[in-house]
Amino acid sequence: MQQGVARTLREKTDNSGSVELFGRKRLFGLLWPLVIEQLLSVLVGVVDIFMVASVGEATVSGVSLVDSVNYLFIQVLFAVTAGGTVVCAQLVGARDYEGAGKSGAQLAVVSTAGMLIVAAVFFVAGPQILALVFGTVETDVMENALVYLYFTVGSLPFMALFYSASSVFRAKGETRISMFAALFMNVINVVGNAICIFGLHMGVVGVALPTLLARVVASVFMVWLLQRPSNEIRIRSLSQLRPDRAMLRRILSIGLPNGVESGLFNLGKVLLQSLVSTLGTSSIAAYAVASSLVTFLYLPGNALGAGMTTIVGQCYGAKEPRQARRYTKMLVALNYAMLAVLCTVMIGDIQVWVSFYNLSDQAFDLATQLVVAHSLAMVVWPLAFLFPYYFRAIGRAVFTMIVAIATMALLRVGLAYLFVMGMHLNLLWVWYAMFVDWVARAIVYLIAFHRDGRRLDRS
Repeated sequence: MQQGVARTLREKTDNSGSVELFGRKRLFGLLWPLVIEQLLSVLVGVVDIFMVASVGEATVSGVSLVDSVNYLFIQVLFAVTAGGTVVCAQLVGARDYEGAGKSGAQLAVVSTAGMLIVAAVFFVAGPQILALVFGTVETDVMENALVYLYFTVGSLPFMALFYSASSVFRAKGETRISMFAALFMNVINVVGNAICIFGLHMGVVGVALPTLLARVVASVFMVWLLQRPSNEIRIRSLSQLRPDRAMLRRILSIGLPNGVESGLFNLGKVLLQSLVSTLGTSSIAAYAVASSLVTFLYLPGNALGAGMTTIVGQCYGAKEPRQARRYTKMLVALNYAMLAVLCTVMIGDIQVWVSFYNLSDQAFDLATQLVVAHSLAMVVWPLAFLFPYYFRAIGRAVFTMIVAIATMALLRVGLAYLFVMGMHLNLLWVWYAMFVDWVARAIVYLIAFHRDGRRLDRS
């Protein structure tokens, strides 16, 4: 504990005379592992699609359909555990390290229990759920989807443990630990894919089985790290796993709105995937490939957002809200600098990137158009998706939930169905509706951030 306090006090002082909580060295040390971790996650997703593409478009389409459902639950899980990160970061900022460790234990219990229920539901009613969500799709696509579904939902409880443990280390600022764990998990995944697909010719199972094994191993590793006596913030005893109403209420006051927001937001994405599935196999494949490629553009923003949760949370725990705002502006500006490079590279060599996938001519053309349009629209993304991390970290998760649900339902999903089903327009218009959603979010969050600054100035 004394080492943590001393490190904080050694940071430079800002212009107002208060202790600067995050100097440049500490900021860099916090953020670069998050960027690498996000890059690893994206690369594995791209490699998975690339490897399974060698089996055929039906397999790519089946994996894509299920991934849209899996992504929903993974994002809900990440959102709920982000609530634990906020609480843990605030406790770290207040130097309550024992309470921070207990918050991680409570988070692990509630998130794992939730994912066990989700996995059980899909094991019992997986075919019916996929048929309800995606309607009638080609038989070979659905067969691949079901095989992939059973393996991947079985890994969800292990992901709950992994994210819960990671949230504790991130809240403290030790982001290198979760980065190395993600590297470990992804190496197992990629090597397993290569062996099972190209060596053993296992098809879709060759993608699903290594994913399950990698998540099991990584979760066990992270839980082991979290209970080591050498850790300043750790699970100290099994008694910390017993439900604590006060702690759970504090975590869930942020985690539940955040989880509902993420769940309904990603449910909207599933509905859009269902809409895309009505346009045929070429559109499904193009949408899957384009969605995979543009995740590289989200990479810096997602990493900076995770860092923002820690930074803003610790600032508020230390009673330094003005520093929280200043760091938020700094991270938004950094996101724009990174996007300028990434989008230029993506557009400049777009045909090279799409050519890595085994697509038909029609799917190739559609994927190319989707990626170019998306790259240009990223000029709005940081304003629409980084500011919510700030509001959640200061306890306004309900606000971001309302904004996300409203814009997703009315604009992204509503306009997309109008364009495709009502006006019979092509796949591109699904993403045009998404861009309208981004603009609306950006306007709302800019206004709210400005008002929050004025409130602090008056106080």
